[in-house]
Amino acid sequence: MTEIKKKPIKIVETVLRDAHQSLLATRMSTEQMLPIADKMDQVGYHAVECWGGATFDTSLRFLKEDPWERLRKLKEHFKHTRLQMLLRGQNLLGYSHYSDDVVDYFCRKAVANGIDNIRMMDCLNDIRNLETSMKATKAEGGRAIAALVYTLGDAYTLDYWKDVAKRIEDMGADELGIKDMAGLLTPYRAGELVRALKETVHIPVAMHTHYTAGVASMTYLKSVEAGCDSIDCAISPLALGTSQPATEVMAETFRGTPYDPGLNQELLGEIADYFETIRQEAIESGLLSTKVLGVNIKTLQYQVPGAMMTNLDALQKGAGQEYKYRQVLEEIPRVRRDFGEPPLVTPSSQIVGTQAVMNVICGERYQIILNESKRLLEGQFGQTVKEADPEVKKKIVGDEPCISCRPADLIKPQLAQFERECSPWKQQDEDVLTYAMFPDVAKTYFEYREAQQTGIDLSVADLQSGAYPV
Repeated sequence: MTEIKKKPIKIVETVLRDAHQSLLATRMSTEQMLPIADKMDQVGYHAVECWGGATFDTSLRFLKEDPWERLRKLKEHFKHTRLQMLLRGQNLLGYSHYSDDVVDYFCRKAVANGIDNIRMMDCLNDIRNLETSMKATKAEGGRAIAALVYTLGDAYTLDYWKDVAKRIEDMGADELGIKDMAGLLTPYRAGELVRALKETVHIPVAMHTHYTAGVASMTYLKSVEAGCDSIDCAISPLALGTSQPATEVMAETFRGTPYDPGLNQELLGEIADYFETIRQEAIESGLLSTKVLGVNIKTLQYQVPGAMMTNLDALQKGAGQEYKYRQVLEEIPRVRRDFGEPPLVTPSSQIVGTQAVMNVICGERYQIILNESKRLLEGQFGQTVKEADPEVKKKIVGDEPCISCRPADLIKPQLAQFERECSPWKQQDEDVLTYAMFPDVAKTYFEYREAQQTGIDLSVADLQSGAYPV
């Protein structure tokens, strides 16, 4: 067994992305972020995750903000700290695969606008879907972090993870991530996984988990002892629950040991005080729900990520059937098995979760079939680790042909088309990519932006009350 070198653990701060995505439905605005950014830049973080995931969609749809402008403003403040984003491989930040020319252009623009690290993952761990984004990121001078999407199931053995990790390293990744989006990794299992990966690859290994099942801090402790190079944490007011372990707690845990990250605890305290105000405002407004703050060990059974739980709750409330929440949680693992046991992360989590909601609401399984469910079983998102249930697949796909190649190989170049369609609103090169991700939402935002520029003052409150179409 390879000797484990004890070295300072690097900490990635998630409060500007995953923490508020998990707890506050990604509603933190740029205006709330900027006043504390200079102080965060002085702490000594390995990186600050501030972009990607659901932030792009939410900025446009609910906050009426340009996500590219947010990134540029943050970059002005973070002069000493690397900025990191989460990218869904060939899906980018949308929910379907894009052509290679769009993926290449997006990654290059992300780095050019201020992103240093692009952590990329594929919802099925089909690493063919990471090829283009990895090449583009590295070509532009960014750091490519390819993440294993961690999940449970018979097929997900140590040998499976080692095989995928080795292939990721061979593709040219600068770093290997473990993305445990639902908090499924228990402490000793995490230590075993990290040791196996460190013996398999020579690139750094980053650990990301959530506190949903209540074991995440212990998982980090055992991961660090096993040789993990970095961990993702959230400043304490927006930590725990469905978010990450608290930054200050983990920094203090390793203080005075060979793993000491050397973060400035005094500054961390001031940063925590700042975000405590945001937390209290979110509690008072109802944005921060107590449902996502507790410990739910049944996460290990349902495998539902925190943000997905919030969305499911909202979906059922919209249908007036929130009392069936428990039934939906029990249906999700069944649908997942039917679909070939994909990890539950965007967009597979939305597909499986929404199909489970439809099955429960209708009272009959697969009476209503989502188009996305059909596309998943046809192979249009990539290859699942196991075959789908043949009877379910027959019911959903019928006699339609399925594919086994990399899905993007079947997509013709799209960038020129998006350029043409976006031309009436284009004010910057990045607008084309915004339009490519979310055409309808982008058009509404572009029209709002134009109204603002011509002197019509519409607040977010006006938008949400119907004073302007959203």
